Amino acid sequence: MEWIDYRQLPLSIGGFSELFFDFLYDYNQVQRFYKHNFRDFESYESVMRAIDERPPDRETLTRVLIGQNESFRSPAKTFENILLLEKPTTYAVVTGQQVGLFGGPMYTVFKMITTIKLAEKLKTKFPAYDFVPVFWVEGEDHDFVEMNNVSLLDSDSRVVKIEYLPGGAMPERNLGPIGELAFDASLEQTFAALGGALQKSEFTGELIMKLRECYATGRTFNQAFTLWMNFLFEDYGPIFISSNNRELKRLLSPMFVKEISEFPKTSQMVIAQSAELEEQYHAQIKAKSVNLFLFHKGGRYLIEPREHDFSLKGTRHYLQKDELLRIAQETPEMLSSNVVLRPIAQDTLLPTVAYVAGPAEVAYNAQLKPVYEYLNIPQPVLYPRASGSFVEERLERALEKYQLDLLQFFEDPEAVSTQVIERISEVKLDQVFGNTGTMVHDALNELKFGLKEIDPTLLGSLESVKSKIDTNLNVLKEKAIAAQKRRNETALRQVEKAVNTLLPNGNLQEREINVIYYMNKYGLELVNWLCGEMDITGFKHQVITL
Repeated sequence: MEWIDYRQLPLSIGGFSELFFDFLYDYNQVQRFYKHNFRDFESYESVMRAIDERPPDRETLTRVLIGQNESFRSPAKTFENILLLEKPTTYAVVTGQQVGLFGGPMYTVFKMITTIKLAEKLKTKFPAYDFVPVFWVEGEDHDFVEMNNVSLLDSDSRVVKIEYLPGGAMPERNLGPIGELAFDASLEQTFAALGGALQKSEFTGELIMKLRECYATGRTFNQAFTLWMNFLFEDYGPIFISSNNRELKRLLSPMFVKEISEFPKTSQMVIAQSAELEEQYHAQIKAKSVNLFLFHKGGRYLIEPREHDFSLKGTRHYLQKDELLRIAQETPEMLSSNVVLRPIAQDTLLPTVAYVAGPAEVAYNAQLKPVYEYLNIPQPVLYPRASGSFVEERLERALEKYQLDLLQFFEDPEAVSTQVIERISEVKLDQVFGNTGTMVHDALNELKFGLKEIDPTLLGSLESVKSKIDTNLNVLKEKAIAAQKRRNETALRQVEKAVNTLLPNGNLQEREINVIYYMNKYGLELVNWLCGEMDITGFKHQVITL
């Protein structure tokens, strides 16, 4: 198994940050911003005790989960896990993601794998307790452009974007919770684009058939997403929860009331924590005066305070404070948490012992510790999700043929092409130009002595000549490199494809490419194989050979 330390990867390709690095590798530096250390098993015990002191409404929770997972056509194993949640000795290992088309980027799969394996690991460590994997279905988000597309690679390893456009066009209005948006007949255009992008293989027909079973006209994003994820993880029984539910929102009503009645207290706490954080790191999110949205006329709108009342952002709809409080108390299903309160809502509803988080989530949770304390909600252990890149046979051949190290592709993809040309060319330009530059400098340095005797002011002209020669030599070298590249186009195309495969759009595969690209090439059992192959305890970027 090969690993790459996250610190060896550029920050820009994986959403990494110095805060994330210290969270993983130097926890003492960041411990004041987090409640628990994920490497310390006592942290998990501490959370379990805190949950026992303030238990969630398990009866309502399990009843709602049974209904939701029946509609998601979850497997029998899921319902066994839901029934376990009725017991006070059962805890949830949770992750979540927006309900992106066809499951969204690859990291959604990695999140689920980490969640399943962490639940298994905790059961081994604490055999007297049960731990169930739970996926928070983030379908209340209204950001359509983040969820309506996926990316694949074509036969030349170029990124191809596949979109779903309702009615064949990008909607201009706020569509409200995307999870509740039903697919219309335009889905056929999406499947036509998908069929054109996938390279035909022995798995293509069955793969598209399975996708069509999940993504069908009339189904919502929530339903299609969970059907697909249930197909991928059928053997593991993950529980899916959507908070966009009347009974669950009633359990969140006290939080909504507190947020409205005491605003901007939550925001001030996040701002104070962020200010301390920014002395050394960065603040991932910005709190709002009121960290709630309201569902209104089919849309989802941020609640913004004005001098004497409240408005819905982007509309001319205004509400008095007592109106908002009445909504929070009587019809809380009309309210929706933003990024600040979403984790709090999750851990109010669920007995969450651990949350599996990506780098950005690890970062923004550093801002939320005082909010958990203020609302008296047990904050779970944050566990970093597994991360990995697939290395296919084509890339392995290029690495071996040109004597390259995988890390070079991540560090400086452009330099890889130059290095390959140097390796396969009979004329070594670095050596040629290095010798030429040295010889020219030596010859010019010999002139110094004579010129100094004749007229010391000529030395300035000599330095000018030397600078111009260096500039011209560099220009000539660049032209020579370009000429070499033209003579070695086949080799360069191989390298370019390898770079595109490893860093599509300049990002890690897991942030750009959907799992169906790899399933189409390697089989529908790929995710099951990955569950066995991925190590969730390395806390580094895993190289996965296919």
